[in-house]
Amino acid sequence: MTNTPDGQTERQGSVIADFSLEMTAKDVVAMREAAPFLPRGTRVNVTFLGNEDAAMRRSAAAAVRDEGFEPVPHISARRIVSEDELDAFLGALGADGNAGSLFVIAGDPPEPMGPYGDALDLITSGVFERHGVRRIGIGGYPEGHPQVDEARLWSALEDKAAAIADRGLEGEIITQFGFDVDVVVAWIEQVRARGVDLPIRIGVPGPAGIKRLITYARRFGVGTSTGIAKKYGFSITNLLGTAGPDRFITELDRRYDPARHGAVALHFYTFGGLRATAEWIAAFRKDLHA
Repeated sequence: MTNTPDGQTERQGSVIADFSLEMTAKDVVAMREAAPFLPRGTRVNVTFLGNEDAAMRRSAAAAVRDEGFEPVPHISARRIVSEDELDAFLGALGADGNAGSLFVIAGDPPEPMGPYGDALDLITSGVFERHGVRRIGIGGYPEGHPQVDEARLWSALEDKAAAIADRGLEGEIITQFGFDVDVVVAWIEQVRARGVDLPIRIGVPGPAGIKRLITYARRFGVGTSTGIAKKYGFSITNLLGTAGPDRFITELDRRYDPARHGAVALHFYTFGGLRATAEWIAAFRKDLHA
């Protein structure tokens, strides 16, 4: 059983029994405001944005640790200018005790700024082992990727999972957010059918304005048809409201079979703010026991 913030317990078979969430390096104050609503040990991912530097990312990871959470710094392969830059960043994280878990992704630039073209290049470089990295997260795309075809996505996922295993590291998959449980469950089943047994964290947006959610969905190629929006709990004709992922999580939880689907948990994208997301999660988990 897992302890909730109010001291109650919930079944391990629930996808919200263990969750992670995401922040940028500029969100340290917001993270501290959210801290009272999050269980100690919560995994907090620190993104790797082009308008933030290594010192900011290091400081943010240290702040996450100071609040009693587990920092998971991101590494964007195509934004790394040189091997020395990556070595220095990982060395700084290691000096703070924050290099144990990382999330690696190709990143947004269409062309690499240095020697690493994608996440697989990072995983196979050997640099992570030199700095004591134990766990590597990789991306998953239940609804596809706007710039990468489906065959390449599956090949990349299988190759990265195999490389992680070959190097004796732990791994996990963190997916892009979505609104359609049918698509997510089918994707999980296909991952398992392909022999990939890494734990999966399904991306969900925290509560946010509907207009903002649709904007992010379009940016990342996530479907927002009228039917999907209605199932999720908002209307694309009413952009003034706010929507949370309660329907999505409840339905995913109902259909989740640990024996069939393996380890599955949630990863929250905090589009509506860290504190709002943390408060929503705490209230949702409490309601499970009401």
